[in-house]
Amino acid sequence: MFFTFERGCGPRPGSWRRGPFEFRWEVGGRHGGGRRRRMFDGEELRLVLLKLIADQPRHGYDLIRDIEERTGGAYAPSAGVIYPTLTMLDDMGLIEAVSEGSRKEYAATEAGREHLAERADEVAALFERLEALGEERSRVDRAPIRRATANLFSAIQHRLSRDDMAPDLLHKAVSIIDEAAQKIERL
Repeated sequence: MFFTFERGCGPRPGSWRRGPFEFRWEVGGRHGGGRRRRMFDGEELRLVLLKLIADQPRHGYDLIRDIEERTGGAYAPSAGVIYPTLTMLDDMGLIEAVSEGSRKEYAATEAGREHLAERADEVAALFERLEALGEERSRVDRAPIRRATANLFSAIQHRLSRDDMAPDLLHKAVSIIDEAAQKIERL
């Protein structure tokens, strides 16, 4: 990920504006890198949900929250994906409702547990993917970086817009920015 700032040009996706400058963050290459990929295909999501339900009876919202927590907030399946998948698992006989009401709780059936046992390696790989995403997310919380960078650019813009910006002050500002960049590189 890297940041750029440009003067003029209108805002683009992955950018924010402060005065006449545009600040843009890019991930995965020069122009944002490839298309966004789904976290799971339909079969993979069924296996993840079945495993979570086999571990402990749950309702849909619990499943959404569990997955979101495992990924550090990077991925949370929508209710529009979870509930139809639960209905499909129920129709397949892999789970069954163990409570009624506004929050229907599901438990794994014997057939569901056998299905998980047959695909244990695949299930383990799916949960490794979830955990890896959560670890990556916890290592790099980008919000403070974006805030600090925006504050720096705002201070630069504010100071440069004043009429009393003498060349020696400009050189001091450049020196401070260069020093900060060098310290960050050495971290």
